[in-house]
Amino acid sequence: MRKLLLSLLFVAISSLLTAQQALNNDAIVKLSKAGLSDDVIVSTINSSAGAYDTSADGLIALKSAGVSDKVVAALVTKAAAPTAQPAVAAPAAMDENDPMAQHDPGIYLLKIDHEGHKKLILIERAGAGHAKTANVWGAAFTYGISKAKVKAEVPGAHASTRTEEPVPVFYMYFPPTGNLGAADTITSPTQFSLLKLEEKSDHRETAIAKVGFASASAGTDEKRVIKFNAEKIRAYAYKVTPSGNLAGGEFAFIAATGMSTAGTGGSVAIYDFGVDVK
Repeated sequence: MRKLLLSLLFVAISSLLTAQQALNNDAIVKLSKAGLSDDVIVSTINSSAGAYDTSADGLIALKSAGVSDKVVAALVTKAAAPTAQPAVAAPAAMDENDPMAQHDPGIYLLKIDHEGHKKLILIERAGAGHAKTANVWGAAFTYGISKAKVKAEVPGAHASTRTEEPVPVFYMYFPPTGNLGAADTITSPTQFSLLKLEEKSDHRETAIAKVGFASASAGTDEKRVIKFNAEKIRAYAYKVTPSGNLAGGEFAFIAATGMSTAGTGGSVAIYDFGVDVK
């Protein structure tokens, strides 16, 4: 019966204190003077929020007011306990289709479905089948005045990444080290050329270099170059759009970091895509 009475009394006190402010030294003195047992007061201290003065003067004042050593000890222990920290919300998951989010280095095509949902498609770097030299006889008969073209062949008649937009939007992401390709040093869109590829039955190709008498130069086919605009959206990230409509066909962003002819070293990075006219 006594335990039941104490339990009911504890519940009543806890409910009263919850509706009021946190416990403090004065509240403990009041509970003690009201004749509540040490067990009830200690239970109230342990189960309620409190802001206690545990300085030497504060403890002396409690003792002088008749608070027992057991209650004082419980109060000191409660005051020394670490305050529970609020739960920290987990960071929001990165939206891989948000152009401003962090992305792996590369070139991405932005596609928008019929419901207006955006999706970034990574354009895989195309593997050049092999390089071939055109206009060899012209270069020979003119003693190198007419330069021979070195062309890179891209396997397959069509790119796997395609769009129906006449002015597609791309995003280029560069790492701080500026290395989009294994042997390249590419740090900005200005190192790329956008070209319309020559379409063959089983491959696509484009000029990547010219070779003449005692001279050689890296570059692309100027007649097939398409101008584009590049807007920096954050560090190492750019939004890229062609300056005008792209007619249907096969295209590629190409960056040549050096001559690709035999014996001259260098590398060519090719990122191909296709445009299908609606």
